Amino acid sequence: MTLQLHTAAGTLPVSLVEAKLHLRVDGSDEDALITSLIGAAVLDAEQLMGRALMPQKWLLSLDAFPGSVCVPGQTIDLLRPPITAVDYIKYVSADDGTLTTLSPSVYQLAKASDYLARVALAYGQSWPSARSQLEAVQVLFSCGYADAASVPELIKAWIKLRVGSLFAHREQWTAGEKIERNEHVDYMLDRYRTWLL
Repeated sequence: MTLQLHTAAGTLPVSLVEAKLHLRVDGSDEDALITSLIGAAVLDAEQLMGRALMPQKWLLSLDAFPGSVCVPGQTIDLLRPPITAVDYIKYVSADDGTLTTLSPSVYQLAKASDYLARVALAYGQSWPSARSQLEAVQVLFSCGYADAASVPELIKAWIKLRVGSLFAHREQWTAGEKIERNEHVDYMLDRYRTWLL
């Protein structure tokens, strides 16, 4: 199983204006730096939580459909919640080796959980036969909150704190002392971490 970013988010959950207000920065001299720090903090938050913040697409590759020796169970688990849609499921046909798009009528998306979404067979359906090879099944899915206003405030608060820390300490080492993460601040993200499952 591999998971890779297919389409990155085009917007940030915390705006430059919000970050500058938090930092108490006037003027535009530091705008480029602050914008890059917001992007870094967002990626850091997503990594810590295993969660997508703004709309983006991920490609999950599997060696087979569920129920095989390679992929036990009956469902395909989609990580990086919140999951909003399955864009497609493609597979390498066992018959002729062509990459085939599976009809959406064959499967359904269960996305009620705040931590995990699953793709399961629709009633009366069965998975097709995929060729026995690496990454024979590809699932492209969309995830992330609808917009910045939908991102939980606790996550946005963490991002602003992280931007503040990065802005204040522009080097990893200051006067011979290593800048450490504040675990108590990182606990703010616990409610949204996917490792809770």
